[in-house]
Amino acid sequence: MTPISRNGAGRRSIATLISGALAAGGLAAAGVAALEPGAASASSHREAPLISGQPQYDNTDLYAFVSPDKPDTTTLIANFIPFEEPAGGPNFYTFADDAQYDIHVDNDGDAQSDLIFRYTFKTHVKNKNTFLYNTGQVDSLDDPDLNVTQTYNIDLIKLHKDKLVSKTRIADNVPVAPSNVGKASMPNYDKLRNQAVYKLTGDATSFAGQADDPFFADLRVFDLLYGGNLSEVGNDTLKGYNVNSLAIQVPNDYIRQSAHQPVVGIWSTVQRKDARGDWSQVSRLGNPLVNEVVNPQKDKDKFNASSPAYDAQFLKNVTNPELPKLIEAIYKIKAPKEPRNDLVDVFLKGVKGLNQPPSVKPAEELRLNTSIKPTASPKRLGVLDGDNAGFPNGRRLTDDVVDEALQVMEGELVGSKNDLGDSVNANDQKFGHSFPYLADPTSGSRGPVAKGTGNSVRNQLGDGLMATGSNGPDTTLIATSAAAGAGGVLLVGTGLLWWRRRSQYRAY
Repeated sequence: MTPISRNGAGRRSIATLISGALAAGGLAAAGVAALEPGAASASSHREAPLISGQPQYDNTDLYAFVSPDKPDTTTLIANFIPFEEPAGGPNFYTFADDAQYDIHVDNDGDAQSDLIFRYTFKTHVKNKNTFLYNTGQVDSLDDPDLNVTQTYNIDLIKLHKDKLVSKTRIADNVPVAPSNVGKASMPNYDKLRNQAVYKLTGDATSFAGQADDPFFADLRVFDLLYGGNLSEVGNDTLKGYNVNSLAIQVPNDYIRQSAHQPVVGIWSTVQRKDARGDWSQVSRLGNPLVNEVVNPQKDKDKFNASSPAYDAQFLKNVTNPELPKLIEAIYKIKAPKEPRNDLVDVFLKGVKGLNQPPSVKPAEELRLNTSIKPTASPKRLGVLDGDNAGFPNGRRLTDDVVDEALQVMEGELVGSKNDLGDSVNANDQKFGHSFPYLADPTSGSRGPVAKGTGNSVRNQLGDGLMATGSNGPDTTLIATSAAAGAGGVLLVGTGLLWWRRRSQYRAY
């Protein structure tokens, strides 16, 4: 955690908004507690016991922002499957066929879904007699050498007071961008990515596929808060890992109630079929880090199965958070006075005058004011630094939510000025300038080969690819085996090595 440079005026701006909301009768703890909790019916990187064992259904991060190149639209991104190792074949990363991936929109502040964008997937295998994800070089999404593919549908579900109004199929049998196997298999991955960007009706656009994980953070925070002595900061633990992403860009008028009420609440959920064939919600995510560092162990799985309308049951986790107490115990930084009504505004209502809808029912949602135009020079600390187009007004890919959350948790909004952070201030990959904005996934053939192993199949097989009695490789055999694909290279090379050794044994 190192000092960071910020705009003091921006800091005062958000503090003024919060204090004004509280002074004007902002939500008191008793008011939220009066909400009626219901039966369990938010997820991030391995944040809860049950979902950590179900990565296909684990929602790692959620983003919502007014599109920088199309400010009359909003982009929503939900990511899944944490810590995808790029070379993790032969069974690379797919969305689950038995799941409903939902992005919810609450456009009137009542903590209930008004719109749901529901993604469902189907996996296709061309040749089940090979172990390969691809049997040759892949040049397009319909390439016959792309052996394992996925397609998806999107249903737009409209509701009113939790009652179904309509259900419309807005995308049907759309191809998913595959996992980035490697440079030999997919020499032009960006071409495949572009082919997976799909135009919907009504000036909307969708994407599903693999991407570089846009979340940047030093996750050694869980080792006694950065090692107990700040010795473990500055390393982007997620560098080089991928995720599976869903992204949809829609006109602002498509999702908001009206131009006079432009604030929307966003959260994502995943449902999967249980043993009886019924749908069961296993993952939920709104604001970042809530289920990781706000909810205790006893509430994590319950939160993932719950709905925003019943968030009163988790109120004490917000008003009496554990993290500031831990920081005080380890680093002797005094925790702010409780109850933390400043956190209630940030996590449950939205900030009055910024992204709080009228007559809001407190609930954990990522709230976005769609009338605030994107800035040409986004500041990584968003609203804390005077940039009202950033977190906690929605969440952009570049927002440094770890630093923001640490500073707010330590009382930035109630007069305890601090510059806490993890010294990871940006993603390792640059984001795009147009939809879906995410960086291409890291290739499975990334990085240097370990020292002494060589950097090609020929080097790894040694003189197994050398013809008997020759001082050089048999280029004909190499070319033939290369044409057979990666599996062919290994098998032919091994066969040559065996044949040569057998001939040598005969000579003796």
